[in-house]
Amino acid sequence: MTGRLDTILVLDFGGQYCHLIARRVREFNVYSEIVPFDVSPNEIKKMDARFNVKGLILSGGPSSVYERDAPKIELGILDLGFPVLGLCYGHQLVAHLLGGKVERGIRQEYGTTIVTIGKPIEVLKGLDRVEEVWMSHGDTVQSLPKGFEVLAYTENCPFAAYFHREKKVYGLQWHPEVVHTKHGERMLRNFVFDVCKCQPLWRPFSFIDEQVREVKEKVGNGKAIIALSGGIDSSTAAIIAAKALGGKLTAVFVNHGFMREKEPEFVKATFERLGVKVKVVDARKRFFRKMKDIIEPEKKRRIIGREFVRVFEKVARKIGAEYLIQGTIYPDRIESGFRKHSDKIKTHHNVAGLPTKIEFKAVIEPLKDLYKDEVRKLAKELGLPDEIVWRQPFPGPGLAVRIVGEVTPEKVELVRKADKIVSEEIEKSGFKDGLWQYFAVLTDTKSTGVKGDSRAYGYVVAVRLVESREAMTASFAKVPYSVLERISTRITNELPAVTRVVYDVTHKPPATIEWE
Repeated sequence: MTGRLDTILVLDFGGQYCHLIARRVREFNVYSEIVPFDVSPNEIKKMDARFNVKGLILSGGPSSVYERDAPKIELGILDLGFPVLGLCYGHQLVAHLLGGKVERGIRQEYGTTIVTIGKPIEVLKGLDRVEEVWMSHGDTVQSLPKGFEVLAYTENCPFAAYFHREKKVYGLQWHPEVVHTKHGERMLRNFVFDVCKCQPLWRPFSFIDEQVREVKEKVGNGKAIIALSGGIDSSTAAIIAAKALGGKLTAVFVNHGFMREKEPEFVKATFERLGVKVKVVDARKRFFRKMKDIIEPEKKRRIIGREFVRVFEKVARKIGAEYLIQGTIYPDRIESGFRKHSDKIKTHHNVAGLPTKIEFKAVIEPLKDLYKDEVRKLAKELGLPDEIVWRQPFPGPGLAVRIVGEVTPEKVELVRKADKIVSEEIEKSGFKDGLWQYFAVLTDTKSTGVKGDSRAYGYVVAVRLVESREAMTASFAKVPYSVLERISTRITNELPAVTRVVYDVTHKPPATIEWE
């Protein structure tokens, strides 16, 4: 990047979608940078000398403005003269700091919400009278500071959007950065181009060349192993690492016993064809032993993360490798609560699931700031085969987190077969390309059924089919009943231990995509 390009700063209050805001701005070819919420006015002035700051966006976050240690900005930031857009928590914080009132809402709003646009101007210019937006909040602005005007409202939120004409300060209670806000892109465009007057002159640097160079510099004359699962993230990281390190890299695939059918054979054959040295470690006995009597999902994830690293360390000692490379992406880090004031949604085995003490000199994560769809674009550019590029996401802990309750070999085999049925029917039906993920979950509930004119008492299997763009939000898929019927019939007919199949109709949020 050269010259003082127009820039939007995103102040990070720990919200899951903070990085997504910056990404949306960059998609407009306008540079954006995430800064901590406690950045000082002087620091922003210094950044302006470097970047030509044109506006500030305050992200959402899990805090309440009245909490004792709630993150707050310095008031002087609002006097710098830059347009400011507060989203969700940022919307509440601006109102609170300038004299408005924020209270716990009588009813909280999570998911798709209908908002009425009273004044379709400024950031809401060009919108319809009634819009679908994505909300996720408990607190609500109940009165505005002096000089502010209401732009939009909902049934439970009287000041869902506001602005101050002279100060160019705006607030939206919803999240325009997520795809579930129907015209969210237009709202952000209005702010970036009409309010902040940015010019779309930024172009991203060559990410692949940059990461190859970084991996090469970090490893130096040493050796590294890449944790390879066969999913799109670790596969892309493996090819980048191979370009950087050549023969100094070994890809390690750990078969923990919780994989999809014939996964180890598929991964080894695919990457050896791509010229990557692959070592498959059969650790099934080790992982099943560690899972005995473990029921709590977070404990499962932490144990699996720890055992992965112990296996990697053992391999590294044998071959003299000092560095571990992982395919961690941004949603993994967000959900693991890696930033101050962000909530831990669930521990990812390759982030918060890592043990505190490891033998490696460093853990290298070339994809850590990217989303899944961005990784797919890189994978295509790197020449990965379509069967890898378009594979549906699969959790690192595998089927262990698709079993509610204790993980046993029998349960794993049951959910593996159910999962295969779901995949086969979705792929035959022609709905595969429109879905982000499709899989089966073995619940810890049993239900009475009838098989062969006799009473049966067996497991309940849940089917999860979701649509998403980057996994930060997701919608359950509205596939035809005929498809669900075929899935249900096959599972109950082919798996004697299952008597009932249910369909999960929950969006993310409030649910996560995986059950555990």
